[in-house]
Amino acid sequence: MTGVPSSSPSRRLRPALSAVVVLSTAVLGTAVVAAPPAGAGTAEPTPTTTPSVPSTTPLPPSAPTNLTASEVRSRSVTLTWTAATPGCCAVAGYDITYYQPFDDVLYSASVGTVTTTTITSYVQPGRQYSFRISARDVVGHRSAASATVTVVTPVTDTGPDTTPPSAPRNLTVGEVTASTATLSWSPSTDDVGVSGYHVYRFDGWFSSTLVATVPGTTYTASLPPSTPLRNLYYVRARDAVGNVSIASNTVTLPTTDTPPTPPPSNCRVTYRNQSEWQGGFVATVTVQNVGATPIDGWTVTFGFPGDQQVTSGWNATVGQTGATVTAGNVDWNRVLAPNDSASFGLQGRWNASDAPPTGFSLNGAPCAVGS
Repeated sequence: MTGVPSSSPSRRLRPALSAVVVLSTAVLGTAVVAAPPAGAGTAEPTPTTTPSVPSTTPLPPSAPTNLTASEVRSRSVTLTWTAATPGCCAVAGYDITYYQPFDDVLYSASVGTVTTTTITSYVQPGRQYSFRISARDVVGHRSAASATVTVVTPVTDTGPDTTPPSAPRNLTVGEVTASTATLSWSPSTDDVGVSGYHVYRFDGWFSSTLVATVPGTTYTASLPPSTPLRNLYYVRARDAVGNVSIASNTVTLPTTDTPPTPPPSNCRVTYRNQSEWQGGFVATVTVQNVGATPIDGWTVTFGFPGDQQVTSGWNATVGQTGATVTAGNVDWNRVLAPNDSASFGLQGRWNASDAPPTGFSLNGAPCAVGS
């Protein structure tokens, strides 16, 4: 059966997903065995066993697995997955979140107890989308998110070419001079033929700019001046009818000016695990301005000491590379007045350790650690 999802957009990384874990403790009584009366014969003791008491900790469903895009059309994407395993309670349905890269809008859809659905809302031709899914049970517990599947929609469903090229790979920065840097990448493939490559600059927040279209796999870019924004570059392949590929990896170009030394940061960061279960967690991070002047724009960076992987976040733009997590403000919490604070949330998974981070920086300067 194919589910019919209800969809809605939101600012990206607001709470699209959440997990609630209620913990309780079962107290076991201690059995007391009386000694035999004096003079009684020694009898073979009767073996006693402590009854097995089931855990009272309500478990969320397992994460759905094997998420795939079984059909990708210009204005729809059909998803299929393997059903989640119930935890304490029956699975009631699934929540789907999806977004375009290099954007801050997060879309969501909800379906019942199905294992396939077709997403049509906000799906447009020639766009890249990433999807993930989580299960929810009848009392509101939510699973960790599935693995992410990324697709690019064709520009047309009819005609001579409906298959986008493969993504360019291994984008790297080569020779750098005082004013230029050379980008290079591995070529893409296409069922008809690749006609060229689009080169984009991304400011690290919300805006991408097409800076060049080239026929080959190299491009010499002019170095930008220093700005508070990042200078990320990425590449998409293009075919003759206008289908574009999934984006390559991103690289950062140096600037023509030496970046200024960041001023000392007057900040305090507090990390709290709000919920934790075997394999998953929900945490809240609060950044506070303890200085005398406002902070206009903030980016918090920290490293996980365990093997945690963030699967979603809200009230910040969150990314993770290896163990390092970077979270930047969104529009509504950009400015922190003196003694003001902003909080953002994380949901993730772990296997061996969910130990909290112990060091934080804000805009490149170290912060005090709150308790």
